[in-house]
Amino acid sequence: MQPPPAPRTPAKELRPGRHWYVTAAVLPVVLIALGAVIGVHAVRNAVDAVDTGHRFADGETVTLRLDPAHEKTIWIRDRGPSSRQSCDINGPGDPALNGPGIDVFLTRREAWNPLFDIDVPRAGEYSLTCSSRGGPSQYALGDAGGLVTLGGRLLPALLLPVVGVVAGLVLALVTGLRRRGHRRRLLAARRGPGMDRPAEPVVSPAAGSGRS
Repeated sequence: MQPPPAPRTPAKELRPGRHWYVTAAVLPVVLIALGAVIGVHAVRNAVDAVDTGHRFADGETVTLRLDPAHEKTIWIRDRGPSSRQSCDINGPGDPALNGPGIDVFLTRREAWNPLFDIDVPRAGEYSLTCSSRGGPSQYALGDAGGLVTLGGRLLPALLLPVVGVVAGLVLALVTGLRRRGHRRRLLAARRGPGMDRPAEPVVSPAAGSGRS
């Protein structure tokens, strides 16, 4: 005797719902797009990191509008910082020049290195003069980051797509496994106790009448 066929379980009754498959598909797309936005923003900032169009030379005094909310750095062209270079800054409060980190800003024909980080106590106009004992130098004002900083900012842009793809695959796999387990539990509940036992063979009376 064949057991009755298992009843069909509508997909909408299974948990977790199928909308989690949509979430698993959308999540990588969102994180890839976010990584692209972060990458583009970081590259744009790196391209404009140093204002090479407004450079000044040894002994020249330039007047700058500075704000403590926007950190600025003095960059020097085609050489690294050393004790042979010095800068002086004057203005409201007690402005200071601090040692920079290791970085580089490249153009098509020039390499710029950070010379001093500018620390100002409040917004205002400041005068800046630089000099170098190692020969004539050119200076420019810019942001605190170059290629090294760009690499650090690009790391999240590269990791977000990877995280999105892995998270989407894991979410889809977990959803599928849990829905399969839920389907089995529903089938077992609908069959009732004893429905999964194999049917016992039935011996007809005629089968035993041939014995002497």
